[in-house]
Amino acid sequence: MTAPAATEEHSSLSAGVRAGLPFVLPTLALGVSFGVLAEPVMGEVAPVVMSIVVFAGAAQFASLSVLAAAGGPGAAILAGLLMNARFLPMGFAIAPSLRGRALKRAAQGQAVVDASWAIARRPDGTFDRGVLLGATIPQAIGWMGGTLIGVLGGSALAGLEKFGIDAIFPAFYLALLWAEGGSRRGLVVAVIGGAITRSRMSCVPAGLAVIAASLAALIGLRRTGATAG
Repeated sequence: MTAPAATEEHSSLSAGVRAGLPFVLPTLALGVSFGVLAEPVMGEVAPVVMSIVVFAGAAQFASLSVLAAAGGPGAAILAGLLMNARFLPMGFAIAPSLRGRALKRAAQGQAVVDASWAIARRPDGTFDRGVLLGATIPQAIGWMGGTLIGVLGGSALAGLEKFGIDAIFPAFYLALLWAEGGSRRGLVVAVIGGAITRSRMSCVPAGLAVIAASLAALIGLRRTGATAG
């Protein structure tokens, strides 16, 4: 079955690449951090392969934390899956803006990463497919290249945390939140989501706190539905 074609205008792929360029350096730094931390736990090859196949920073760090704590591969995979469960509602939101048959739409869906999803979103709730696809390209290069640098750099880069590289990950997401949460409703949802995550972090497996926090988005959904009605 062919999915309904999106009717809105979309930017070119090159325009999307340009939109994603500001995210290259922070993504590269995150990749280096992951490579440095993963190499002693997973060896030299596995972290690079993981960054290519999984390409999801939060899920990879979650899985790595499980392995570093002597958890088994099954628990590490579960942690990564739970963390990546956030892409389900993101995928539902962006699906109407994708084109083609199911396989082509699924391939386009692989470009859904946090930053690309955020900057591709329009004020009316639709998404610019060209921005989504193009913005992910430089980020993918930065993430995979950074992982390789971190793995090869090894002990020479192990002291990077003293320069604040460990703060890049939360700062990266705070920047996205700032761009998305300009309204009062967005601020309320963000605060409630953060409170839910903080309260659950110490008592549930990695990833479940993030999924629980997504319940705060129902506030925005209810308000939107009430407005539309």
